[in-house]
Amino acid sequence: MGSATFELTFGVSARFTLNSRCSSPNFELSTAKFSSSLKIPRLRSPASSAAIISTHKGCNCRIRAVPDDGKVSTPILDTIESPMHLKNLSSKELKQLADDIRTELSLIMSETQKPFRASLAVAELTVAIHYVFRSPVDKILWDMEEHTYPHKLLTGRRSLKHLVKQITTLSNGKSHIESMYDPIGAGHGCSSISAGLGMAVARDIKGKRDRIVAVISNETTMAGQVYEAMSNAGYLDSNMVVILNDSLNSLHPKIEDTSATPINALSTTLSKLQSSKLFRRVREFAKALTKQFGRGMHEWAAKIDEYARGLLGPAGSTLFEELGLYYIGPVDGHNIDDLICVLTEVASLDSMGPVLVHVITKEDQLVEMKRSQTTSVSNSHQRVRPPTLGECFVEALVSEAQRDKNIVAVHAGKGMDPSLDLFKCNFPDRFFDVGMAEQHAVTFSAGLSCGGLKPFCIIPSTFLQRAYDQVVHDVDRQKIPVRFIISRAGLVGSDGPTQCGAFDVTFMSCLPNMVVMAPSDEVELANMVATAAQIDDRPVCLRYPKGAVAAIRDSISCGVPIEIGKGRVLVEGKDIALLAYGSMVQNCLRAQSLLSELGVEVTVADARFCKPLDIDLVRSLCKNHVFLVTVEESSIGGFGSHVAQFLSLDGQLDAGTKWRPITLPDTYIEHASAEEQLAVAGLSSNHIAATALSLLGRNREALLLMC
Repeated sequence: MGSATFELTFGVSARFTLNSRCSSPNFELSTAKFSSSLKIPRLRSPASSAAIISTHKGCNCRIRAVPDDGKVSTPILDTIESPMHLKNLSSKELKQLADDIRTELSLIMSETQKPFRASLAVAELTVAIHYVFRSPVDKILWDMEEHTYPHKLLTGRRSLKHLVKQITTLSNGKSHIESMYDPIGAGHGCSSISAGLGMAVARDIKGKRDRIVAVISNETTMAGQVYEAMSNAGYLDSNMVVILNDSLNSLHPKIEDTSATPINALSTTLSKLQSSKLFRRVREFAKALTKQFGRGMHEWAAKIDEYARGLLGPAGSTLFEELGLYYIGPVDGHNIDDLICVLTEVASLDSMGPVLVHVITKEDQLVEMKRSQTTSVSNSHQRVRPPTLGECFVEALVSEAQRDKNIVAVHAGKGMDPSLDLFKCNFPDRFFDVGMAEQHAVTFSAGLSCGGLKPFCIIPSTFLQRAYDQVVHDVDRQKIPVRFIISRAGLVGSDGPTQCGAFDVTFMSCLPNMVVMAPSDEVELANMVATAAQIDDRPVCLRYPKGAVAAIRDSISCGVPIEIGKGRVLVEGKDIALLAYGSMVQNCLRAQSLLSELGVEVTVADARFCKPLDIDLVRSLCKNHVFLVTVEESSIGGFGSHVAQFLSLDGQLDAGTKWRPITLPDTYIEHASAEEQLAVAGLSSNHIAATALSLLGRNREALLLMC
C-alpha cells in the first residue's frame, strides 16, 4: 500500500494525501475525517474532472479515479456479461451495480449530450427485474426506448458503447433481431402489454410456464391502446406482470394539479402485504365465500374491498382493478430490497391472473447528476447555435395567432417540443397538449374546427402514423380544415428508425382532399404557416425536418401567404433539371454548386407542393431539359410518384423526357449522424451531383464525387 496526493478543485484548491490500493483504480480515504463544517460541492463532468466522489454514511468518501480517456470505474458492472451473473450478488452489490449503471450512462451523457435521464431513473428497477426473473426464458418487454439502456448494459450489449462517439447513442431502441433478451422490438410506446398478453396466451396454449413482464410509464398511460390491452388482459385472466414506472409521482397527466404519491413505511408494508401469496389467496377465498351467500352479499363485499383499496392506495389505483388487474403499490423504485421482495412474491403468484405493480421513481432528482457533471463543460464551451426549424415554426405561429384569435394549437406525441413553450406562454388558453394520444388529437382538432376555430395539429411524423384512420375518416373525408404540422419529418439522425418520419408524404398525399406542402427553408416555413391559416375549406399539412435552419437571417416570423400549388425556379440552367421537395432543395443547391465547377449548368426548382402539383412548372422543366431528377427526403410513393403519374398521363415520357427519382431507400435506416444517414440514403449533395453526372454519361467524374 502506497501514498498518493490528489488535487481536487472545490472552487478553491485543496490537497488530500490518501492511501491507495495500487492494484485497483478505486481510491479510498483510510481513516481521514472531514470536519462537519466542510462543504463539498459537486464536481465537474467525468470528461473534464479528476475524480467522481460518492458520499456514504459517516464522513468517509469513496473516490473513483477517471483516466484521461474519460472512463470511470464500474467494478460490479464490469463483471456482468448476462443477467445470470446477477443471481449471486448480495444486496449491497446490487445497489452498487445500479450506481455503476448510472455512472456509465452519465458518462455517455456527458460525452454526447444525449439525455438518458429516463434510463437513470430505472436503474434499480432494471436490476431488480433481472435479479428476480430469468431472462431470456422469462420475457421482459419495455414500452419506452428511453428505459432500455440499463437493460442493454445487463444483457451483454455493453460493447455497443463504442458506437457512442460515432452515432451519439447506445444502439437506439431494442429489437428481437439484435438480442435474444428482447422478445419484441420497442416501438413508440403503448405496445408492451398487448404484445406481452399475446405471448402469455401463446404460452398457456403451448403449456409452458415462463413469465411475462411488461414495463410501462406515465407517458404511455395517456394512450388508449394501453387500456384496451389491460381490459383484454383482465378478461382473459392470463398470468402476466405489468410494472408501471411512475416517474411523475401521479397517475394524473397534470402533475402540478396533484400531490405526489407518498412512499413511506406504511405504503411499503401494504405493498408487501398485497404482493404476498397468502394475502392473495385469502382475498380470493373471501370472494368465493361471499358468492355462496348470494349476489347481493358478493357485490356488497366487492364495494367494501374497492373502497378500502382506494382509500389506502394512490389516486387512480382502483382503475386498474376495474380493468381486471390486481394492483400492488406504490413501491419505492430506488429501494432494491423492496423491489426484489415485491417482485419475488409477484413471480410466485401462479394462476392468479394479471398483476400491476406501481413503482415510484424520481427522474428530476437523478438528472441533477447530469447537470452537475455537464455544467462546467457547457459553460466553458458555450457557442451560439442557429435556431431550429421548430423554433421558427412556433415564432411564425405566434405571429399568426396574434392576428387571428381563432388559431389554437394541439400537440400530441412523446414529450412536448420545448420550442412550443413560446406559444403556450403567449396563449395558455389556446394550447392543448394531449400527450401520446395522437388519435384523440386528430379528432379533437376536427371538433375544434367544427366549432369555428382554426386548429394547428402538431404531431411528429412517426407518431402521426398511429392516427391515420382518424385523419382519413374524421378529417379528410369530411373536408374539415385541420392544419397538420408534421414535425421531425424525414431522417432524424441518432434518434433512429423508430423516430424517422419517412412515410408522411406518401400516406398524406394519397388523400383526395389534402393539401400537402413542404418548405425549403425558414422563410418558406413562415409563409406556409400563413398559407395554412387562410385555408378554410379543406385539410392541409406541411412537414419540416428536425434540425437547424438553412441560414441565420433577420426576423422572418411574419409569413406571407403563397399561391396553393405553385412552385418556383431558384437557379436556371440548360443541361439538367433538379426538382426538389422540402428540405432537399438545400442539398440540390449544393449539388448545383458542385456541378457548376465541372461545367454543368443545372436548373434547381422548389416544388413547394406535392399536392396539388404545379403541373405548369413540371411541363416547363420537361420542355427545356432532357433530364429531370426529382429529389425528396421521403419514401417511395411520395412526391416522385406524383410527378411520375403526371409525366406518364401527360405524355412527357413518350416525348423523350428522361426522369430519375431520388428518394429514401426501401429500407429502415439505422441510427447515425444526420450526415451519415443522408449518405447512406443517397441524398447528400454529392450523391445528387453524381446522379446528374451519370445521366450525362460522365461516369468517371460521378465516381470521383463519391470517393
